Formats: sequence, structure tokens, C-alpha cells
Amino acid sequence: MEMILKNKSLKRTKIIYWITTGLLALFLLSGAFFINSQMAIDGMHHLGLPEWFRWEVSIGHIIAGLFLIIPVGWRLKEWTYVALGIDYISATIAYVSIDGLVPNSFQPLVSLFLLIVSYVCYHKIKKGS
Repeated sequence: MEMILKNKSLKRTKIIYWITTGLLALFLLSGAFFINSQMAIDGMHHLGLPEWFRWEVSIGHIIAGLFLIIPVGWRLKEWTYVALGIDYISATIAYVSIDGLVPNSFQPLVSLFLLIVSYVCYHKIKKGS
């Protein structure tokens, strides 16, 4: 009986992991299509960031999105989570410092929440397997 409950719990954890990780990967990989969009250019300009930084962040997001969904070593996966966490916290700080405390300033925190849920589920799956 305990084994059945453990399997159901692990299955539920895997579903949550793939939903949150899939959403994150979708957000990150979609950046490949918007690197040169006027919205991306205007957003970086609005924050006072240099032109090269848009390319660096976009390429980093593409790599991170791939590392989240393909099987890579645990160390690469861990560093991907760390890098994205820093990215989302930094984005929140940048938006709040420029725009103040408006709802759009906290959008990166939604991604950070998904990242944390994905990370916790990743470790539960790793421990349970």
C-alpha cells in the first residue's frame, strides 16, 4: 500500500515538474524568435541596458531552456537553475528601479515561482528514482 502511494506521489510530482519546466522552456525558447523584435529592443532601451546585453540574455535563455528539457548532467541542470534564479531576481530589481512598484515590475517573480517549483520537483524525482 505504501509503495502505491509513493508511486502516485512520484507520478504527481513528475506531472507538476513537466508542466512548470515546460512553461519555463516555452518562455525561454520563444526568446529566439523575439531577439530582434522592436519590443525587445524597446524593453532593453527602457531599462537603460546596452544593445549587446539583449543578445547575451537571449542566447543565455535559449541555452537554459534547452538545458531544462534535455537530459544533461545534474551539475549543468543545477547551474541552469541558479543562473535563471539570478536572472529573474535581477530582472525584478531592474523593473522596480526604473518603473517603481507597478504590477508589470513583478512579472519575473512569476517565472521565479515556476522555477522554484520545477527545482523542488526535480530534486524529489531525483531522490525518488
